[in-house]
Amino acid sequence: MSSVQTPSAPIADAKPFLRLSGVRKVYPGVVALAGFDLEVRPGEVIGIVGENGAGKSTLMKILGGVVVPDGGTIEVDGVASQSFTVSESIRAGIAFVHQELNLFDNLDVAANVFIGREQRKYGFLNIVDRERQRAAVAPILKRLGANFGPEAPVRKLSLAQQQIVEIAKALSYDARLIILDEPTSSLPLQETEKLLEVISGLKAEGIAVIFISHRLHEIERACDRVIVLRDGEFVGKLERTEVTYQKLVRMMIGRELKVVYTPPSRPPGQVALSARDVRTAAYPKQPVTLDLHRGEILGLAGLVGAGRSELARAIFGIDPIYGGEIVFEGKPLATGTASDAARRGIFLVPEDRKGAGVVLDLSIAENITLPNLTAYSRGGIVLAKAETGRAERSKAELDIRAPNVGVRTGALSGGNQQKVVLAKWLAMNPQVIILDEPTRGIDIGAKFEIYRLMRGLADAGVAVLMISSDMEEVIGVSDRIAVMHEGRISGTLTRDRFSEENVLMLAVGREVEETGAGA
Repeated sequence: MSSVQTPSAPIADAKPFLRLSGVRKVYPGVVALAGFDLEVRPGEVIGIVGENGAGKSTLMKILGGVVVPDGGTIEVDGVASQSFTVSESIRAGIAFVHQELNLFDNLDVAANVFIGREQRKYGFLNIVDRERQRAAVAPILKRLGANFGPEAPVRKLSLAQQQIVEIAKALSYDARLIILDEPTSSLPLQETEKLLEVISGLKAEGIAVIFISHRLHEIERACDRVIVLRDGEFVGKLERTEVTYQKLVRMMIGRELKVVYTPPSRPPGQVALSARDVRTAAYPKQPVTLDLHRGEILGLAGLVGAGRSELARAIFGIDPIYGGEIVFEGKPLATGTASDAARRGIFLVPEDRKGAGVVLDLSIAENITLPNLTAYSRGGIVLAKAETGRAERSKAELDIRAPNVGVRTGALSGGNQQKVVLAKWLAMNPQVIILDEPTRGIDIGAKFEIYRLMRGLADAGVAVLMISSDMEEVIGVSDRIAVMHEGRISGTLTRDRFSEENVLMLAVGREVEETGAGA
């Protein structure tokens, strides 16, 4: 593997071709970006780091012409303007490779590179000239060191290869700046190394890269300098020689916790559920071992792509496991379907609340009773009185704010929709409940209500596994924290070792001193 190149003096001395000065964006009640300055020179790799909500996405949308800033200037080759349009951003040579790749897997590589601007032949017949497209893409793939050709079907490519296709698409627009948004979040180590090689090659050609990542060891390896954002504000920058894990972590967090921990009413009980050397589809070679006790809230932290959601889906029976076993109440649980898990009182509140948690077009009552309709029906007919009665009790217990339980669930706020998801499982006497990002996208008041419900479940003896990317939430709600890194448990923290720095260090695969005993 070619190493990531050290910054050279010509790059450092080169004149910036892109300059942002005092760029600001405000949404109602939120300063998304506060007077941000940035200079981009040819052939440099700039890392941008920060927690969720730091302002990274807003900055990228402004550079892409998707969002119009409320103040400041954007200067390209000495010409200043107040904002970009999307077409102006493309003409300026700015291209994006998003975390969620925008490729058509039923087409070949060349067709994806030229999607929306296909090369044509035969005049009025307007037939796509596949040979011409492939001939144009072949040298770009060669530049990137790709081990596949322009005729390769995208569906047969690995994630890293698909990202190379996205970079090839950017180069086909004569990009001068390529913005990579969490490019390695779903990649195994070997493919990550390949992508870092590609970044090194772009740098050598004089193409600038903005590298957004939570994987701080990759930031340290790849970037000439790193900019840290927090709560919409520029915190500081570090030159390559100054970058360390500790400095980045301290600059990223820099705030006090607002979530106040509520201790359990009694000590945790026996182990309710164990994952023993479980291997998932995301990391089939990485075994995960985890114990979850009755009466505790175990926080499961980690970066995007660490394998947390995949573990939850495997425990619940949605996804198959590729090794190991799930043990419930001391006995191996035959891995099967979600209905098998539900019959034993194991439930999952999914990350995608609207897509997988509720049926938006059904009423509150219909959603709450949907997983267990036989309990509310006779002779195959749902009894409206029984269904409504159960839903009314759930509405009162969870304080679901709606005029009545006949209201369409899609009309509720995010927090109340999440309460409906919880209500349908609470009505079925849960023994283990897994909550994947339980407060994402809901307001602060609803968050604290969800926290109260979680603590109430734990105090009632339910084993609670909470997956969260919100650092305040993980530290403020959990009794213990297990941290995942690239498909494995990198460490488990007891409350006396809780700190944002310790969680982040484990999340990037580093050890912390005196880590609590194994999961």
